[in-house]
Parts: sequence; C-alpha cells; structure tokens
Amino acid sequence: MADNTLGRIFKITSFGESHGDLVGIIVDGVPAGLNVDTDFIQSELDKRKPGQSGLTTSRSESDKVQILSGMFNHKTTGAPICLIIRNKDFDSSKYEEFKKYLRPSQVDYSALKKFGGFADYRGSGRFSGRITASFVMAGAIAKQILKKSNITVFAYTKSIGNVVDDESHTIDDFEKEIQLREQSSVRALNAEKSKLMEQIIEDVKNQKDSIGGTIRCIVNNFPEGIGGPVFNSIESNISKGIFSIPAIKAIEFGAGFKATEMKGSEHNDPWIVKDGKIQTTKNDAGGIIGGISTGMPIEFIVAVKP
Repeated sequence: MADNTLGRIFKITSFGESHGDLVGIIVDGVPAGLNVDTDFIQSELDKRKPGQSGLTTSRSESDKVQILSGMFNHKTTGAPICLIIRNKDFDSSKYEEFKKYLRPSQVDYSALKKFGGFADYRGSGRFSGRITASFVMAGAIAKQILKKSNITVFAYTKSIGNVVDDESHTIDDFEKEIQLREQSSVRALNAEKSKLMEQIIEDVKNQKDSIGGTIRCIVNNFPEGIGGPVFNSIESNISKGIFSIPAIKAIEFGAGFKATEMKGSEHNDPWIVKDGKIQTTKNDAGGIIGGISTGMPIEFIVAVKP
C-alpha cells in the first residue's frame, strides 16, 4: 500500500495493522528544539483507547506510547519522529470465517479485488478503526505546535441516530468545554442529550445492531488568508484527512447542506469591524470563503456510518 502518507510541511506516514504487533506513525517536518509533552500525547491516547465503557468495543488495550526517534533530551531533533503503540488484546480466530464469506458494507470485497487476497484481513487490518490511534499521536504533536499560536481544535458528538444536539456551541471557554465533553461517555456536550445517546446505543446493541452519528469540529483562532483556490482549498485539504478515518461518509462546512434551502441573502455572512478586527456577524461559511480562511472559526460536521 503506497497511500499511507498525508501532508506536505507537517507530513505523517501511518503504519501497522489492527492485529499486527503494533500501530505507529512517522511525523516529519517538526522543527528542532521544540518541547514535546509526552504526557499530553498519552492523555490524548487515553481518551481514545478502547474498552472504556460498555458502549465501545470489548477490546481492551493499554495503548502506552513509545517514541523511537526524533527526540533527544526531551526536545525534537528535527528528524522524523516515530511513535508506536503495541497491540496486545485481540482474537484473530473470529476472522477466519471471513476468508470464505464477504461481510456487507465491510472492506472484504474491495480489499480482495485491490490486493489479490494478500491484505491482512484480521480485524480489518489496515482498514480498521484501530489505525486511528496513530492519527491521535500525530494530532497530539500538532496540537502542541498550534497551541503556540493560540489555535485550538475541538470536536464533540453532535448526534447519534435521531438524537441530535441542536445547540450552537461556540467553544469560547476551551478548557471548560473539554471537561464537559469528558464527563460524557459518548463525548457529547449536552448532558440530557448525552443520556439519550447512550440509551439509543444500548438499544441497538441489545438488538445486535449498530448506529451512526455526526461529529462537529471547531478550530478557533485560525489566521485569515490561509489556503488557496481550486485544488489547494482548506476544504479540500481537511476533507482528505477526514476521509482517511474509517467509516466517515460525509462532511459539510458551515451551513453545509442547509445552504441549499437558503436564499443568498440568508446565507450571506455580513462583514463588520469589532474590537478593531474585521469579522462576520455569523458564520454560515464555516470560516472559509474561496478555499481561504476568513479568520472566523473553521467549522465542519462529519457523518459516521453505523
């Protein structure tokens, strides 16, 4: 597989399989001399790791990060940073029957045609959600770099099934919102909706079924003038990374698909000057116009299939 690298300046290369020895990431393009907080990387992995509640996979992994290169005396060297976690809790015997049968809406058939039967099918191999642990490690480094410019990235569960959090959370108090989210087993911000989301998951689980949902992401303090027209739009670049996450089936920026039901006068974001800074009165554009950032928060919602 040659399609495991993303980025130009901050470049990541993911490797490993769900039931292999390990899952890892190589991060290239990090300047030398930066302090990288490994405890923060671990804390991000701890939020993601499986087996935290009965609502998630029964697989239980410690996911202890190991940094193999690119760090010396707690600082970056400028060389590629290699991070791994070990796979320890998996049962590959459950997947033996999938050598004979094709699961609906799973990668079995498309991987068979692409790789001629040589791809690791155990736990879906490279196509598993387990691979996202490598994205978390790289993201934890990226967050520390962005923090130096006061740029914050925040995501939460907006809906599960037909339970939708319609509140327009602005994420002004970043640390407070993180605490609220972490109190929810489904990573929602609305406590009442969180309980309903938990219940719908329990219901479909008892039916031996699954359910989809949506996730909202907000990037605050992103500078204006970043991106470009046509093939270098912010939407294009974000979407490529987002669709690298297994089970993501759709993305919308700002008002998204609702814009198709609006008049131009309704969708327009009027410009104003506030506190000496040009901004808009609302943000239906999602912080991006013409593929270029406006200085408003970048907002998008992604859809996750069952």
